[in-house]
Amino acid sequence: MLLRPFWTFLRGHSSLLNSPFFPVVFSLSVYLSFCLPFLLDSLSSRWALVRRYKLQSQSSVSWASMQSCLALTFYNHLVFIFPLTVMHWYLRPAYLPEEPPTMPCLLAQVLVCLLLFDFQSFTWHLLHHKVPWLYRNFHKVHHTYTSTSAPLNTLGSGRLSVWASSLPPTHHAGMPPAHELAFFVVNIWLSVEDHCGYDLPWATHRLVPLGLYGGARHHDLHHLKSKYNYAPYFTHWDCLAGTLCTQQD
Repeated sequence: MLLRPFWTFLRGHSSLLNSPFFPVVFSLSVYLSFCLPFLLDSLSSRWALVRRYKLQSQSSVSWASMQSCLALTFYNHLVFIFPLTVMHWYLRPAYLPEEPPTMPCLLAQVLVCLLLFDFQSFTWHLLHHKVPWLYRNFHKVHHTYTSTSAPLNTLGSGRLSVWASSLPPTHHAGMPPAHELAFFVVNIWLSVEDHCGYDLPWATHRLVPLGLYGGARHHDLHHLKSKYNYAPYFTHWDCLAGTLCTQQD
């Protein structure tokens, strides 16, 4: 019942969902919308309340660097992500059944895909740091800054890797298109939060017990110490690989 109104809305716009342009527009729109609340660096120099949550208080972000990353984001979406979405649209057209999924099923599949994505990204990320050619040609731009900031670290090449590597987990979990949509929204939000550069009181890692979820502090340490914390969200893979770091010093 909770999903019925949303499901009716989706089915009423099925022609839009079946367009090869929809995933690019959707991804970019949701991503930019999620980045807006984290444009806190422009305020932190004036508001002590904002600055107190900043992970690296000495770092700052200029509007020029944001504009440069925004241009790179549009380029990546046009040159790389759009061809991927066309291929995905051709190989797997969207189909929405008449009945909406149950909420437990939706939540379970999103969680499974997040776990699959976390393992895949951990492996992919580790390879980019261990293979010099991969790091030099693909991942180095993501480490231009030693501090994290959502408009900088994820508006560039990091956003491309998050979107592209999201495709295989959704296929492995056998997700319907509507479930994929929910997974992409959650994944984009967590990616932005990971790179926001702030340890906020309502952050996701504070909601998950036992330190199982790393969050913004976890990934900020990766930008400070690039030999640690390769997993994007959860901490178990880094713990097993001996690459987990929880302290700055």
